[in-house]
Amino acid sequence: MKNPIRLIGSLLVPALMLAFATATPAMKHEMAQDKAKEMKAAPAAKAEKGKAKVKVLFDNDKVRVQEVTFKPGDEGASVARPFRVIRPLKGGTIQRTWADGKIDKVQFKTGEVKALEPDKPFTPKNVGKSDIVLYVVQLKEPKK
Repeated sequence: MKNPIRLIGSLLVPALMLAFATATPAMKHEMAQDKAKEMKAAPAAKAEKGKAKVKVLFDNDKVRVQEVTFKPGDEGASVARPFRVIRPLKGGTIQRTWADGKIDKVQFKTGEVKALEPDKPFTPKNVGKSDIVLYVVQLKEPKK
């Protein structure tokens, strides 16, 4: 069961990266203009102490690509998570606390690819002694 998921994950991430890299120049120019407008409209948000830093690398109606950095003790937002592929750039242990109080731990090994099914809301927390950096590709629900 692990091998098909790992195979799908190892094929999905490079395929998505290739698709984004080959986007038309007009689309890239339009996205750059939109980003410039957003940056002028609102100053960059500072990372809050104790909160994971989320850097959105790409976002459209089909997919969101993020780099999430957890310093030791940092927590992430408690939100429902869609299907996602995660590749740790720097691994470690994340403790997940669910709404019902249940706690579990997930070990992320540097370079390993994980495909995770949609989850109900939980709060992730870096319980290790070093930073954790995750490259996350989230698929979005199609708009109706």
